Amino acid sequence: MAIAGSGAIACGLAAVAASRGPVSVWARSDGSCARASEKVNKLCERLGTEPDVTVSRDPDVLAGATFIVEAVVEDAEAKAAVWRSLNGHLGHDTVLATTTSSLPIGALARASGHPERFVGLHVFNPVPKMDLVELAFPDEATAATRDRARALCAALGKTAVEVPDTPGFVVNRVLFPFLFEAVRLKERTGLDAESIDMCMRLGAGHPMGPLALLDLVGLDVAAAIGETIGTEVPVLVRRLIEEGALGRKTGRGFHVY
Repeated sequence: MAIAGSGAIACGLAAVAASRGPVSVWARSDGSCARASEKVNKLCERLGTEPDVTVSRDPDVLAGATFIVEAVVEDAEAKAAVWRSLNGHLGHDTVLATTTSSLPIGALARASGHPERFVGLHVFNPVPKMDLVELAFPDEATAATRDRARALCAALGKTAVEVPDTPGFVVNRVLFPFLFEAVRLKERTGLDAESIDMCMRLGAGHPMGPLALLDLVGLDVAAAIGETIGTEVPVLVRRLIEEGALGRKTGRGFHVY
């Protein structure tokens, strides 16, 4: 497996896949390479596996991969640009996958130039802990592509559920209206974030409250998902984004970390 990207999803996926064989990660700056290497090594140590992962700025690190997974920012043009830049590094039968959580798979597949061997591979953060993978295929995907995608999920120890190519698939289509309603409740009542989260943890049996979950996802990512699925993004979310308070990754969102 090879992964284009160096964020939380990319590093989590690399650490999980490393227990099954060698993994290559393509990052786009020296700083990203250093951070990704450190993160993957820590995750592998936590999982008790040897970090058989190569992180490099050179796109040639992706050559020879039978599966290439794009895991960059949740933006259609940014994802399309990655595939354009990698076209000369793809094998003739390499399966191409995207970890998008909300963007249309058919459009991304066509942007890759190889829709017949393209798949939406929506893994969830934190990847080592979350069992589900939402699999979404473009109409052009061949039977071999579909079989190989299912086999990859099984090899990674994940449960694959095939979902329609609709914005947000199943989980985010259902989840984000709920998460944003929790934000609107906070806006209307002034109730503090910890109280809202505690109510949902203790009263609804959720492992994590909705505002803490938004912080984990990243408020910038959450806003992008909301826009894609046609759910109004609350004013408070946009205000926090403007302040640079994006959640856990910046140390502050609805909670302080």
